[in-house]
Amino acid sequence: MTKDDHMAFEAALSARAEQVEALLRRLLGTPRLAGEISRPERLLAAMRHGVLNGGKRLRPFLVLESAALFSADGDAALRVAAALECVHCYSLIHDDLPAMDDDDLRRGQPTVHRAFDEAAAILAGDALLTLAFDILADEATPLPAERRAALVLMLARAAGLGGMAGGQMLDLDAGRNRPDEAGIITLQAMKTGALIRFACEAGAVLAGAPAAECERLAEFGSAIGLAFQLADDLLDLTADAGTLGKATGKDAAAGKATLVALHGERWARKQLDGLVGQASALLEPFGERAALLRAAASFIATRDS
Repeated sequence: MTKDDHMAFEAALSARAEQVEALLRRLLGTPRLAGEISRPERLLAAMRHGVLNGGKRLRPFLVLESAALFSADGDAALRVAAALECVHCYSLIHDDLPAMDDDDLRRGQPTVHRAFDEAAAILAGDALLTLAFDILADEATPLPAERRAALVLMLARAAGLGGMAGGQMLDLDAGRNRPDEAGIITLQAMKTGALIRFACEAGAVLAGAPAAECERLAEFGSAIGLAFQLADDLLDLTADAGTLGKATGKDAAAGKATLVALHGERWARKQLDGLVGQASALLEPFGERAALLRAAASFIATRDS
């Protein structure tokens, strides 16, 4: 990526993050909706702490840019992006709990269970997860009902038993049952890759793109999802907590199974180059319209936080 490409990507990522954050603020500031009885203020505060605490908003960016390839409705894409970010932030809140990764910092700030308490953190995660499906199913998301239903199903499967939650379970079990390379790839494709794959495919689905194009974007998402996890494992090994905004060195200390631990840093960096190449090749049919998505693939592989 050239310096100009990098600057254009950073500007676009920041602009998209502001759009998503503004919508999340509105969604978490709205008075109770039809069918709701009340919105407890302490729960709302814990949810806001977990979701309005900065972050790159990479997954929403991928939704928005994938949707833009097909000239999709911008308001619909933004709401799908916000729904995905609710799921992602719920997962971070729960991952940080003492029973899971037991972290005190997230994005340089106290984790939700430290800023509030464990019960509030559990409920904040629960409420963000269910809010995501509220957003997708709501008629305020300007899509045909069948597309909203398809996205609800896609996100449920990406986030649930056969996706992110299942991957987290495999990760917790990996300390006792050391997975082989295939097992690690499956674990990471579920725990990290499933939501990134959803982000890319959802942009095509919400736009009503042909099935072949939806699958192409899903394959792109799978490639950059694996790259994201490889880069994350490298950062845990090489970055400092101040730069990363959370504790580092925990994977090695816990003896976690990662591809970096299995093959080493040099191998991982070579794999990252290959995954970026694979991702870029998948975007070739879209030409310059996919420039920001290609830049996203390079960013994911080379990020320092």
